Amino acid sequence: MLNHDHVLSQDTIFTPEQVLENRGRVAIFIDGSNLFYAALQLGIEIDYTKLLCKLTAGSRLFRSFFYTGVDRTNEKQQGFLLWMRRNGYRVIAKDLVQLPDGSKKANLDVEIAVDMMALVGFYDTAVLVSGDGDLAYAVDAASYRGARIEVVSLRSMTSDNLINVSDRYIDLDTIKDDIRKLPRHGSHQHAYSYRPLSSISSLEDAEKRH
Repeated sequence: MLNHDHVLSQDTIFTPEQVLENRGRVAIFIDGSNLFYAALQLGIEIDYTKLLCKLTAGSRLFRSFFYTGVDRTNEKQQGFLLWMRRNGYRVIAKDLVQLPDGSKKANLDVEIAVDMMALVGFYDTAVLVSGDGDLAYAVDAASYRGARIEVVSLRSMTSDNLINVSDRYIDLDTIKDDIRKLPRHGSHQHAYSYRPLSSISSLEDAEKRH
């Protein structure tokens, strides 16, 4: 029995940490609205510098995309997006559309899916920060073309389908202390807060992922 255990330990070639170190080129795709609602649920505000470092985790970053709906009249949001562009993010913005109930929304699932597929071959690992089940088909297609997929999102807001087609799933709740914004003075980043919608109605749409 001891000999059998010894054989098993010899067969363990890579530790989990070593596997993560071999992620190759990393591309990050962040669904801004989905992340905002997740942070709201967790009761934290995201520090986007910390987030970028955490998601890259020492690997070679190919590009980090941040997808968001925008209100062109919201100067505070425009300031935040300018800060994002100057601090490591490629911002893909889409004008908010007013819905019949008076709320405003911008769905960027298509943009995320198209970019993820178009760039296959330029990255080895895709980190998708979203729990939206509508992205499962694109994730599955990218994985069949050789990409490794990591999904990062809040478990209560994450589709099982998305987790099933990913290679690794990380619950935002387990890394919240590594990415939360701490109250500090004198930082330009902390002058801006991300608000994806000009009128936030409810979390119902964000939680409708199953």
